[in-house]
Amino acid sequence: MIAYRPAKTQVQKRFQTLDARGARVQGPKRRKQRERQAVTGYYAGRLEGERLDACYALAGPRVRQYLEAEIAHLRSRLQPGWRVLELGCGTGRVTQRLLGDERQVTGIDTAPASLALAAAHTPLGAAAHWLRMDAVRLAFADGFFDAVACVQNGICAFGVDQAALLAEALRVLRPGGRAIFSSYADAFWPHRLAWFEAQAAAGLLGPLDLPACRDGYIVCSDGFRSGRVTPAGFAALCARIGVPGTVSEIDDSSVFCEIISTC
Repeated sequence: MIAYRPAKTQVQKRFQTLDARGARVQGPKRRKQRERQAVTGYYAGRLEGERLDACYALAGPRVRQYLEAEIAHLRSRLQPGWRVLELGCGTGRVTQRLLGDERQVTGIDTAPASLALAAAHTPLGAAAHWLRMDAVRLAFADGFFDAVACVQNGICAFGVDQAALLAEALRVLRPGGRAIFSSYADAFWPHRLAWFEAQAAAGLLGPLDLPACRDGYIVCSDGFRSGRVTPAGFAALCARIGVPGTVSEIDDSSVFCEIISTC
């Protein structure tokens, strides 16, 4: 049974005081807000359901290796019998791989077509739940989950303040629970760019603005923009919300940040 009860923790309160700098956001912050909103709309409209699955179908051998390495690492951080939440589950591609060992998994997303496919692909009787929900406004009770995962650069796909995203993930974790986030490693850039070029060529994304694709950012001429979080970026996010995090790199493709809940 899933317990619903939004609440605020000390981590969230500390974050809110850090973020309270006036009623109006201007300048570079306003531009970042617009960029985040554009990405959110893209995933909830153009890149959902079968189109999202089609993006992964275009993955070449090195990208498939990256995807599998992330799932393997995530599974290694989970214990049998845990309640696990995946933020931005899409069509359930990762979430369903977390089933087994008596785990209960919940995937949330804002794209109805993706959630419908996730439910359709779920074996009858599997301990999986699919819910439409905002990742920074989770409708779960404090401390409900043993682990919260947001992998394969999901942290850059929500169009929200990333520190707020981490704080909300920690709110729904029990003491000792694990928040596990990941993004791209520097060395993976050529493979990532080639993958997005293939998606654009297939008409799943707008044409890439290649001169603007640099410093870890994929930029399309239709407004799509996807960045990444560096190891230093994860450390800064943890410092912003006042929690320690462990940052590691795997497979020359992924940067992971793991936070153990103490609240």
